Amino acid sequence: MLFTSVDFQKPGKQQGFLQVPYSHNLGGWANVMIPVTTVASGSGPTVLILGGNHGDEYQGQIAAMKLARELTPDMVTGRIILIPSLNLPAARAATRLSPLDGMNMNRAFPGNPEGSVTSQIAHYLTTVLFPLSDVVIDIHSGGRSMEFVPCSHMHLVPDRAQREKMLAAMLAWNTDFHFLYADIAGSGLLPVEAENQGKLVVTTELGGGECIPASVHRIAQSGLRNVLIHVGALRGQLQTRESLGKPPAILTQALNREDYLLAPESGIFEVCAELGDLLQRGDIVGYIHHLERPDRPPEIIVAEGQGYLITIRAPCLTQQGDCVAVIAKQVSLDEVRNA
Repeated sequence: MLFTSVDFQKPGKQQGFLQVPYSHNLGGWANVMIPVTTVASGSGPTVLILGGNHGDEYQGQIAAMKLARELTPDMVTGRIILIPSLNLPAARAATRLSPLDGMNMNRAFPGNPEGSVTSQIAHYLTTVLFPLSDVVIDIHSGGRSMEFVPCSHMHLVPDRAQREKMLAAMLAWNTDFHFLYADIAGSGLLPVEAENQGKLVVTTELGGGECIPASVHRIAQSGLRNVLIHVGALRGQLQTRESLGKPPAILTQALNREDYLLAPESGIFEVCAELGDLLQRGDIVGYIHHLERPDRPPEIIVAEGQGYLITIRAPCLTQQGDCVAVIAKQVSLDEVRNA
């Protein structure tokens, strides 16, 4: 069962580890040691910041590492708990799934205290860290599989008061796009477990791929700080897109299965539109070329409706059933509030 020496009730700054028992061929009494930092001072909300839910998504891991080093108690009004690399084995291996048990951390909730490493971590969050927290920030990108327009995003939770708080916090990231999404690839998601416990949940998709531009790192780091100021956990001046001299953000949603374009056959994916492009129904998004039969015409991938190209598949080599693109339609704040 997972153990930690960190006392989350103690004021001040602590650095420690979540220690998960794990035996392997060269270590009978080994532990997976996941770094955790807590900074607490005075009264205020508790915010749990998570990077590396998927190991190959490093934007959030870097942002959380930098913040963990820089924070001091006098900067905090409440409690901030940072776990930069939640799925540490996957982060070490640059993989989406844990190499120790093959599990997807973002499909492992609520977890099992006697289960595999991933399942034990999920159970600890479900039973200890989520109940401690008022706000859960789960920072994602597309990793090696997808490339996103940098955006903060959220689920359309049924509780209206919770939805309103999540919407305001999502907007505080100040990205050019925001994205409401649906889960078409299974259950057991970390954000859903936190949402079901009534938490204010903020998630992101900040680019993707193995090469992360400096501009995306800036969005990850400035957005994280601004959300912490917005929820009242960090001292500082709240910034808005208006105060930054930026136009209003574009709010989008992809809530239907047809918004998620899947490869009908395996092959090499050629994208034909730019991320952030506004597409019309029937517009060509890309082609899948047949590696073994170049004489065959490629499969044509078209937009099923009007919307923005929010994400595309990063690797060209594509298997049948892989998501190659997501088309998200623009919506208004009132539509989100009243849906």
